[in-house]
Amino acid sequence: MPGVVNTLVVRRYFTFATGLVECLCFAGAVFGWASLEFILKSEGYFQSLCFNTTGANATQVLDCSGQDEQFSLVFTIASFMNNFLTLPNGFLFDKFGTTVARLFGLSLYTMGTLMLAFSIPALSNLLFPALSSLAVGGILLLITNMQVGNLFGSRRSTIITLYNGAFDSSSALFFVIKLLYESGIPLRASFLFISACTAIHLLRTFFLLPRKSIPYPLPEGYTYGITCGKSESVSSEQTTENTPSTIQETPLEKDISVKQEKSFRECFLSRFFLWHLVWLSVMQLRHYLFIGNLNPMLQRLTEGEPSLVSQYINAFAITQLFGVLCAPWNGLIMDRHKGKPRAAGESEQEADLRASVLSLSLTALQCVLFSVCASTPFLPLQYLTFVLQVINRSFLYGGNAAFISVAFPSCHFGKLYGLVMALSAVVSLLQYPCFALVNGPLNGDPLYVNIFLTLLSLLAFIHPLSVYLHCRTLVSKRAQSSASS
Repeated sequence: MPGVVNTLVVRRYFTFATGLVECLCFAGAVFGWASLEFILKSEGYFQSLCFNTTGANATQVLDCSGQDEQFSLVFTIASFMNNFLTLPNGFLFDKFGTTVARLFGLSLYTMGTLMLAFSIPALSNLLFPALSSLAVGGILLLITNMQVGNLFGSRRSTIITLYNGAFDSSSALFFVIKLLYESGIPLRASFLFISACTAIHLLRTFFLLPRKSIPYPLPEGYTYGITCGKSESVSSEQTTENTPSTIQETPLEKDISVKQEKSFRECFLSRFFLWHLVWLSVMQLRHYLFIGNLNPMLQRLTEGEPSLVSQYINAFAITQLFGVLCAPWNGLIMDRHKGKPRAAGESEQEADLRASVLSLSLTALQCVLFSVCASTPFLPLQYLTFVLQVINRSFLYGGNAAFISVAFPSCHFGKLYGLVMALSAVVSLLQYPCFALVNGPLNGDPLYVNIFLTLLSLLAFIHPLSVYLHCRTLVSKRAQSSASS
């Protein structure tokens, strides 16, 4: 019936729009750490680690390297937990579905915001569990929202990358809190308001998302969510053999036989997954080290001028808002072949892989350029660094999710996405030793660490090369098969 179809279309677009707002305003707030750190320093968190020391001209200088190191550790642990716990979260999502995963994530997120609201300088160590809870809860909101891309078949990668871009842009939430703080709004009031917004997330969980998951490819007449407390998962126009509950549990049986799907173990041990892990890990490490040490870097380049440090932190936070605009371009690159005739014998997955080569290569190139700018100790150049950082970060995480969705069976998406994030989190732990190395043996000079990270970023080019060679091999095999027949 036309009325039912129109209702489904409206619901899908409303689900997409509200999911975008959720990711944009809440999910990735933890990566606005530089703005929050500025507030916490002003409030006196970890102030006891600062001490007076004698400077070069026998003048008394306040040494706060211990305070900076502790703040760096807070972000290191939070970013590690954000990625590492994505693995069990992915299994939780695949096993129990959307509702259970979101309720767990929202519990953590609200607990984190409440701990931040009621923390005080005397309880500075409360920042460790607070920021970690905020990070883990936020990534669960993203994981449960990315499946919305399945509702828009031909634009699936674009939707996934758009949500990841919104996740990146949500780091500006702490920038908004910083502006409110400078206007006289207490930090506690801001975080209590964010905690109260959990009620909106709960309504969306029950009314605009499925209890289990959204299948791909999407079955005809697929419905989800509840209205006025009654489930809409069964349509009167569907037969008993084709109920949505059956579709959700076995979404691929209609078109693809189970034998054609790779097992989780085969996916994990594949060349694609291993090189994709390297691709993500080296670039993520560069970003985490930059975000976690942005305050100390600006302190060094501005010679400790607070107003100038605040100006550059604000500039960095403002650029993060544009992540949601940058990310869809990566999705469009991956979806550009949709609707066009494919080569003879080429499957949709092969076309998706071929389209991903340009996306993966551009992301690696952006990271190298970003790393070179970040390594240059010239203060005005950091404006360009901020721009390159937000573009590259949007391409990185959007491309990561989109590649996993096209290269592997959708039934393993949650587990593989969680696994690659968890393993890359182990690599990201190197950010703290790098910070300690700069503050210790290198006497505050990050030049050698920056050179090392820039060279390490070059490893990211191996992944797109591997995918390109795989696609070339498939083309050659088809050509030989055609010639022999």
